[in-house]
Parts: sequence; C-alpha cells; structure tokens
Amino acid sequence: MIKKILIIALALVLCTAALAGCDVKPAEDDGKISVVATIFPEYDFVRAIAGDKVNTTMLLSPGAEAHSYEPMPEDIQKIQSCDLFIYVGGESDSWVGTILDSMDTSGMKIITLMDCVEVVEEEIVEGMQEETEEAPGEGSEEPEYDEHVWTSPRNAKMIVQKISDALCELDVENAEEYKANTSEYLGKLDELDALFKQTVDGGVRKTIIFGDRFPFRYLADAYGLKYFAAFPGCSTETEPSAKTVAFLIDKVKAENIPVVFHIQLSNERMANAIAEQTGASVLLLHSCEGITKADFDAGKSYIDIMSANVDALREALS
Repeated sequence: MIKKILIIALALVLCTAALAGCDVKPAEDDGKISVVATIFPEYDFVRAIAGDKVNTTMLLSPGAEAHSYEPMPEDIQKIQSCDLFIYVGGESDSWVGTILDSMDTSGMKIITLMDCVEVVEEEIVEGMQEETEEAPGEGSEEPEYDEHVWTSPRNAKMIVQKISDALCELDVENAEEYKANTSEYLGKLDELDALFKQTVDGGVRKTIIFGDRFPFRYLADAYGLKYFAAFPGCSTETEPSAKTVAFLIDKVKAENIPVVFHIQLSNERMANAIAEQTGASVLLLHSCEGITKADFDAGKSYIDIMSANVDALREALS
C-alpha cells in the first residue's frame, strides 16, 4: 500500500507539472461528453446506453489485473478532463480518493458503484484462507466490503440506471435515446436474472467450488448459492496453503461436485490441481472485472460474458 501511495503521489506531481498553465480539457473537442470508467463493467454499461454518442475511456487495459492497477499520469489527466467519472469504490480503489482530492471536481459527475447498491461485507467461509496478518498498527478496524457489486444482474440494473440518469443530465440533447437504450438494456438484464434463477432452481445441488479467489458474493446471495473457495474476492494472496487445497479436494469428493471454477486472468494451477485429484472438470466463471484483449477486440459484452456464466453454472449444478 505504501508503494502504491508513493507511485500515486509521483504521478500527481508529474501530471501537475505537465498541466501547469494549460487547459486540461482535451485538445480536440468533438462536442461529445467524456466518460472515464475504471473497469470493464462500467465501460460496457456506458457503451450499451450511449454507444458512440459519448467518448468513453476504460483505465484498466485489457488483460490487466484490476487489483494491481496503478494510475499513470495520463490516467490522472483523463480523469481530470472528463465529464463523468465512474469507479467501484472500496480497498482496490483507495487511490481514487487521493487523486480526486487533488483536483477541482465541481464540474464533474462522479458515480461510485458501491454507492448504487446495498453492499455486504467480505466473509471467510469454511476452509478459506485468510489474508496474511498485518503488523500491529497497520490496516484498519473498519469492515471490508465486497467490491464486486456488478456480478449480480439485479445490482447491475441499479448501476445502469444511475449511469443512465447521469448521462441524461449531462447530455440533454440525446437523453431520449439514452432512456430508450437503457430500457432495452434493463430488459436484457431481467432476462439474464431469470436465466440465473432458473438455472439455480433447476440444479441438483446449490454448492459451487472455486480453486481461486471468489468475487461472486453478490451472485451467490442473489440466487441462494453456497460456495467454498480458496480466497475471498479481494484477496491479494496467490499461493494457497496445503490445508486449503486439501479442504477443497475433500469437499469436491464428499459432495460429488462435477466442476471446479477459476476466474479470468488466473493461472488456473489450483483449480487444475483439485481437478486432478477429484476427476472434476475445470471451468471459467468470469467476474467481468478484467477482460482479455482478445475478448475486448472481439466486442464481448457484459451480457455475453454473464450468459456464458449461466451455461457454466448449469454444468456445475447438474
């Protein structure tokens, strides 16, 4: 964390120097409003609502891991010059407060995803490996809330509506089109919600296993899933203990679980090790937080990814 703070401070100094005496708005003004989104779900929601009517930037590069993201000076400049800034909130976005405090945000709309929905605390379930203990005096006694709020289509609906309302206020000329696009998109999220519910209700089990981090707390809560995983969703741990792996292997065997999940941009080693010992299949359940360059270039959307998750979940619950 100290290293990240120093990097942000240096970036702020460099950005301030670059912008000193200059207009921070983009040199080319095409009349469109500017939106900066930190991660893929936000970016894709804006894309679904506004299309090419707005200039949208995603800070997290395709293929990059969100929890290790550190802003560069050009990222700070993009935030400073935008009309709408969208970020998640929570521990992974601790850098945002420092940056926003350093600039005049009076002319900017800001949406924090965790303020759009009812958040829940991260939990440590049976067998899960906790974070390495911090030294005395470090960290905070405050509860840590799960940041992955968009993984439930029901939450996604609330987030999309907040983004739509902000875009309509910023761009009155195109507001009716945004409202129509939003209505259509909310319908797609309703269909996705119904598919998840049907899949879980029709399954022969309600338990899923992750040989990985678990960024799906909101999905699990929405549809009544029980889960076991190596790490919580925002864990920075990468190497599981032998005890954790053994617990997950025993759980797969005891409940005859057919699938072990991993998340995107994962090395899959743990999931593969569990599968080798149990005969289970290894499948991806994609949190949408980060996306590969190939999927991004192919135009994959939140709806596409979550629909694939329905299929994977159906196999895991069969």
